Amino acid sequence: MFAFSTAFIMVVLAEMGDKTQLLAMAFATKYPWKKVMFGILVATILNHFVAIAAGIYLHSFIPKDIVELVASIAFIVFGLWILKDDELGNEAEKNHFSIFWTVAIAFFLAEMGDKTQLATVALSAQIGADMLSILVGTTLGMLVADGLGILLGATLHKYVPDRVIKKFASLIFILFGAVGILHAMNIINLY
Repeated sequence: MFAFSTAFIMVVLAEMGDKTQLLAMAFATKYPWKKVMFGILVATILNHFVAIAAGIYLHSFIPKDIVELVASIAFIVFGLWILKDDELGNEAEKNHFSIFWTVAIAFFLAEMGDKTQLATVALSAQIGADMLSILVGTTLGMLVADGLGILLGATLHKYVPDRVIKKFASLIFILFGAVGILHAMNIINLY
């Protein structure tokens, strides 16, 4: 029970105001909340499993700066994609699997090298044998924190015009991408 509760509390607190919580909010303004939450669930399970099983060794194969750089570029692409009204966006809304994959891939990339993933690696290295409790705790913690972001995003969608939300969400993605690139290139220090 210690591993589960520690993992849960750690992730809920670390995720508050994090880029993935803002990502959940942005996706909830565009897509149905259930599809967003399912994408988050699958991405989180996969990401945190990787963190628990192999995250300790990941830095020896792929430098954290490279992972952060790729994720940051993806954020800028997602930000620009939000602004573009084309058939691809309409197809994603018609095809339920496209929404799921868009959310799942964005979350998986956003979590790579993120503080919640690194905290999961550290916790699993510290606690060791109770991997399932850590995975369940970190996943539920992520769902609770991002669920709050989804609730806020869905509420905003009811009261704020779509074009304003799109511009704001795009700006957030591009801003996080730009800051991530600067950090990956050691131009700015975030920690």
